[in-house]
Amino acid sequence: MTFDVPFAAIDAGFTAWAALGVAIVVMLAIDLFVFGRDHEPTVKESAIWSVVWFVVALGFTGVLLVLGDSESASEYAAGFLVERSLSLDNIFVFAVLFSYFAVPAAVQPRVLSWGIVLALLLRLVFILAGAALLDAFHVTFYFFGLLLLYTAWKLARHEDTDIDPEHNPAFRFIRKRVPMSKDYDGSKLFTKQNGKRIATPLLAVFVVVATTDVIFAIDSIPAIFAITTDPFIVFAANAFAMLGLRALYFLLVGVMDRFVYLSQGLAVILGIIGAKMLLIDVWHVPIWLSLTLIVVILGATAVLSLRVEPKPKEDDEEESAAERDEERQLA
Repeated sequence: MTFDVPFAAIDAGFTAWAALGVAIVVMLAIDLFVFGRDHEPTVKESAIWSVVWFVVALGFTGVLLVLGDSESASEYAAGFLVERSLSLDNIFVFAVLFSYFAVPAAVQPRVLSWGIVLALLLRLVFILAGAALLDAFHVTFYFFGLLLLYTAWKLARHEDTDIDPEHNPAFRFIRKRVPMSKDYDGSKLFTKQNGKRIATPLLAVFVVVATTDVIFAIDSIPAIFAITTDPFIVFAANAFAMLGLRALYFLLVGVMDRFVYLSQGLAVILGIIGAKMLLIDVWHVPIWLSLTLIVVILGATAVLSLRVEPKPKEDDEEESAAERDEERQLA
């Protein structure tokens, strides 16, 4: 039993891995210390950075093409689109977490940046482990396929699990064992009270953001493995998809309720990818077909969503009040 896929890729492409690692570290540093500095980003600033990181991500496709590897370029492009579309769900989660912890708007970019840095490191471990499993146990493809079909079914039925920090094991561990202040102290993870060094709520936010993203990786990483089993391409797609997530958050968080068909679109994409993994021994779906389907589905989702008239806030408030009254009556 060998692990040719992940380890052969690492040994044969050490220079490529090193170059990718350096590039990601540099870009994360720029995102953290420039865009992620302690201030409240404007819509214009967020839009500019979103475009910049999207262009950089697409530029990596060009790098692969220049190197003469058109197949890897196609796999990366399809994988990036899958990871980027699935990462839109993270924006909803970030909004919920920031509201739950009452994180100051000026500190949110720094929290997202550091949280995603940790999540990216954890994803690398997941990716290498997943590639090893796929190489060692062919049945893993079927397991991943069934997992994706189940996730697609849940999305289509709007049965997403509520993100409750109280149920996060890492959050419970920190809260029980680390003394924590009630108030924030700028972007500091630790502060001093009565001469003692204690954590601020920002430490809990940081850990919850990172660990919650790893939970989302359980869906997204199997999805990209249906496109390619090369861990280098899988990690590159994940890294570039997450790179612009902070800017995208501040650009879209105020209008995410307009994307009413996002769950259905993602469900269709995951369903197709899951079926593709289950049919791996029967039919190898061409990369160009996967890429075309992803683009068409995402485009149709966006167009259909934008054609829906936004619901007035008054209606939302009345509906929420009615739901609360109904819950009280049932109780």
